[in-house]
Amino acid sequence: MRKVFWDDPYQHTLITRVASVSGDSILLEETIAFSFSGGQESDKSTINGLPILHSEIEGNLIYYTLEGGHGLVPGDSVTMEIEWPRRYRLMRLHFAAELILELVTRKLGLEKIGAHIAETKARIDFVFDKNIASVFEDLLAEYNAIIEKDALIQTGFSDVESGRRFWKIDGFAEVPCGGTHVKSTAEVGFVKLKRVNIGGGKERIEIQLVDEVQ
Repeated sequence: MRKVFWDDPYQHTLITRVASVSGDSILLEETIAFSFSGGQESDKSTINGLPILHSEIEGNLIYYTLEGGHGLVPGDSVTMEIEWPRRYRLMRLHFAAELILELVTRKLGLEKIGAHIAETKARIDFVFDKNIASVFEDLLAEYNAIIEKDALIQTGFSDVESGRRFWKIDGFAEVPCGGTHVKSTAEVGFVKLKRVNIGGGKERIEIQLVDEVQ
């Protein structure tokens, strides 16, 4: 299965063919619909206008669940569409979280214990017994400098066979990651950080895009 969302994460319509069908589960030859992985939520998407109810990764394949009675058979030509505004916000928030995580790791050497990238905000959880907001001013200063540089965000495979991928900014970092990414740091944009104490010596950073904050 060719994952077009890695080759071109900005593509939001795809004509492809059905590779196999098992009841309501559909496998396509190609896909543009990202399935929940690494904390990044799945795209909202359709196949021939039918909403995808669920997606599941098995090895290097993604199976999509449709409602019963879809009528699709192997070999059928289908059109897949994703909800582009949602995908674009996910891409921006995903990389904002990636940058904040890299900066926190460098500054404090903390262990990440969880992350979630949703359409309106991202969060990263750490083991930390202090108030993590104490470093927000320095974090945002470093983050903003990277955004203002409009640096190119490079992506690719570190291991094609296993599907392991990375993102890279020259002179800054190269980090394993299989999510979808925007092309440059300026496209990510500025963010607002919020501290949440989740108890048990754990701290959470919530991230929102400044231009999306209501």
